[in-house]
Amino acid sequence: MTSIKNRMNIEMKKRETLPILLKEQHILLIGGGNVALQKAEVLSENNISFSVISKEIHPKIKILCSDIQIKNFKTKDIQNTLIVIDATGNEKVTQKLLKYKRKHPLILNVVDQPKVCDFYFMALTKNAPLQIAVSSSGASPTVAKYFRDKCQALMPDNMETFLEALQAQRNKGIIEIEKTLEEIEKMTAKAYLVGCGLGDPELLTLKAYNIIKEVDVVLYDHLISDEIMAIVPKHTKKVFVGKEKGFHTKPQEEINRLIRKYIKKGYSVARLKSGDPFIFGRGAEELFYLSKKGINTEVIPGISSAVSGPLMANIPITARDYSNAFTVVTAHLKGNSINLDWIPMLKNRDHTVIVLMGLTRIKEIVQQAKSLNIEMDTPCAIVSNASRKNQTVLTTTLENLEEVSLGASRPSILVFGDVIHYTNRLKESQK
Repeated sequence: MTSIKNRMNIEMKKRETLPILLKEQHILLIGGGNVALQKAEVLSENNISFSVISKEIHPKIKILCSDIQIKNFKTKDIQNTLIVIDATGNEKVTQKLLKYKRKHPLILNVVDQPKVCDFYFMALTKNAPLQIAVSSSGASPTVAKYFRDKCQALMPDNMETFLEALQAQRNKGIIEIEKTLEEIEKMTAKAYLVGCGLGDPELLTLKAYNIIKEVDVVLYDHLISDEIMAIVPKHTKKVFVGKEKGFHTKPQEEINRLIRKYIKKGYSVARLKSGDPFIFGRGAEELFYLSKKGINTEVIPGISSAVSGPLMANIPITARDYSNAFTVVTAHLKGNSINLDWIPMLKNRDHTVIVLMGLTRIKEIVQQAKSLNIEMDTPCAIVSNASRKNQTVLTTTLENLEEVSLGASRPSILVFGDVIHYTNRLKESQK
């Protein structure tokens, strides 16, 4: 009984059509409207000889075809033609063709009537000489076109040149299968270092959004918000490489190797980076590694919290009468060491200083500021989870910064300078 069921399943899965390539055949296209134009365009693009018969002809068809008869179709017009496309939408014409077909050899396609068709048009990619055809066997041209476009998007721009080179080698009797596979994997697989901004999906660039939706593999860490991860399709492979200051779930070197591993399998990979990949995001290291390995890599800019975090808290990093310059620094250096070299800048309160990864270093920052005789009434702010639903803004002075910071959460940025006075004045004006 089981074997019978298996045999039935195999029979059900058998295809009802056989895709073939048509070469040096003449086709008669009946019809002259928009539907006929679509077929004429496909025939013309693929260098298929065809003639057209219709009482009315779309102007663009006249450009595509020189063999046109402006008249009503009659069965005698078929003559010795073997392949006919009925794009009229006229049932009388279709019935004439079906009647003719009973007594004469004829391969017929009636647009949008798959049950009476001997063949279907496939959705074709346009990367000659490589051509991919997608068919739903007439069930849904929309589905076929959707997957055709997916295939089209996978093809690199230099595919035509690549195939011409392979053809030249083949003509000389040179066929290197392994080398060709290696080269095509490099051409088709691509890595993206994607700047994901502050965490609000609406602040993603359109390019970042589209890449996140389309890649095969996504590498992300704890700084990527849940809202952005919700955009990633369910079928996409998600790899957590969560790094936090002071310890790494995966070392940077292993993250680099992971990207390469998936690229070698022919996958497209997006390494999601909080903010902008090149602003204290180690994107430069990853790009250098991938480029050195010959991996096609693109860096997608993102909105950095360094400049937009203050903005979300209504803190202008430059403003007339408050600040004429700004500096962005990190308090965290390689090997979990601390960076305090920027603290002398706090003496110039009209120069805004934005500190990334500084929340857990506030005690040392305040101590160093005191030792350098920085004024303790220097205004400062802690902006946590900028742009997200749980965003908080705490404004204080250098003197009270350590105490106030106890109520702050990560990720956060520190802002120092007189621009904080602007924000306080703005709050007062809104009361």
